[in-house]
Amino acid sequence: MLEHLKKYHLVLASNSPRRKELLAGLDLTFEVRVLSDIDESYPDNLSCEEIPQHISQKKAKAYQSTMADDELIITADTIVWSDGMVLGKPADAEAAKQMLRLLSGKVHQVATGVTLLTKEQQKTFAVVSEVVFDELSDEEIEYYVAHYSPMDKAGAYGIQEWIGYVGVASLKGSYFNVMGLPVQRLYKELKSF
Repeated sequence: MLEHLKKYHLVLASNSPRRKELLAGLDLTFEVRVLSDIDESYPDNLSCEEIPQHISQKKAKAYQSTMADDELIITADTIVWSDGMVLGKPADAEAAKQMLRLLSGKVHQVATGVTLLTKEQQKTFAVVSEVVFDELSDEEIEYYVAHYSPMDKAGAYGIQEWIGYVGVASLKGSYFNVMGLPVQRLYKELKSF
């Protein structure tokens, strides 16, 4: 379907197993390449949509000096936005529980910024999904944090895991975006790249 991309060597610049799985779902051949210690800071005045775009651009820029002429680098960053605050990856189990208590019974946004980079061009976009969480009991939060891996996920949860099954009351937007990569929009952008 994306025959025009055959001239590129696709590189997913992400350590996320979920992003790798989602990109593979587009039937593309790609390599995973990860640089460590990329600065993921951002200015305080950015909006929910602008933050992950800014970070995905910084990630792409980190690869710029080492990329080959035929490479197309894909970077992404996902944040959870609740009550005007960014909920990143929790530092420990207590932080994860605190984040889940904040999300319990409320609506929040999940925003993913994606950057496509070649030597000739750069395209950045964001997708925002709205997630409604049911009330979560302390027992449910404790169970999830004890039995799953919330520390590597923005907002301390994975929608595709147990907490998503029992806690997500509704979703407006892309389910895959909440997992970490808005593949439908990415496919559309790759078609026109």
